[in-house]
Amino acid sequence: MAAASNDDIYTSLRALMRLRYSARGFSYLPRQPVRSLLSGRKRSRLRGRGLDFDELRNYRPGDDIRTMDWRVTNRTGKPHVRVYTEERDRPVMVMVDQRLPMFFGSRQKMKSVIAAEVAALTAWRVLAVGDRVGAILFNDHRTLEARPTRNERKVIGWLGDLVAMNNELSVTAGHSSHAGGLNDALQVLERSIGHDYLVVLISDFYGWNDATLGTIRRISQHNDIICSLVFDPLERDISGASTLVVSDGRFQLEIDPTERELGRKFEASFESAFSLVQGELKRHQIPVLPVDTANPVTSQLREKLGGQRVLQ
Repeated sequence: MAAASNDDIYTSLRALMRLRYSARGFSYLPRQPVRSLLSGRKRSRLRGRGLDFDELRNYRPGDDIRTMDWRVTNRTGKPHVRVYTEERDRPVMVMVDQRLPMFFGSRQKMKSVIAAEVAALTAWRVLAVGDRVGAILFNDHRTLEARPTRNERKVIGWLGDLVAMNNELSVTAGHSSHAGGLNDALQVLERSIGHDYLVVLISDFYGWNDATLGTIRRISQHNDIICSLVFDPLERDISGASTLVVSDGRFQLEIDPTERELGRKFEASFESAFSLVQGELKRHQIPVLPVDTANPVTSQLREKLGGQRVLQ
């Protein structure tokens, strides 16, 4: 990673706080521009804010006949209507992966930093429209939960926890990733939320299996999920690199990707896993938002969730 700044390798609370001024030009609300990833019923099942029952009262001239409560009307002999008020908000849960496989980047930033930035931008945008936002943060050792809130100080609190997790990432001897961490975190999420939440799941989906899809499908039956799939361009084109140096934190090994077609095999493996995750999610009408490490996150979100064309 050439000429990388500190915020490209490890994020900071200051960097995530600055993103609040860029959290515009995109939306997670149901009304989407035509070019948005979420526009159209076939592309997304995102629901609008629902309606809460407020009161039952006598029919008045001009009331919508569709709100008539026929059971009460028949019982009392007088026409009654049900009055609804629009829900004030839709709670949002941001689930952020900070496991060791996310600590990788070949262009601008680490996948772990990109994931943190997507989470921060989402949080600031949700707060800006008056909704509540919480988080499930997980790495290879623990999972943290923050309940949805409109309280900015509490949101900054879990952003600080996210920064702490991000800064703990290190390629050290004996540190291996927990492939089951994604499923463990999803189980925490499933126990934590009720109905009509929006879940923004941000990960590279390392450890994906049938159980992962099963949990996501169960959650999606009563909630909306957007899966932000984070990847690095080198993972799709590793054979284009001349030489690579890999390390387990103790030993280093220089690899020629062309030798024994290592690069081609790695690309084929990555593309197979990448396509599997995308295909399974889309098959169940769950929107997938690919986010790469080579371009600014704000531009990618505006292009894919705001429908704006971004010139590179």
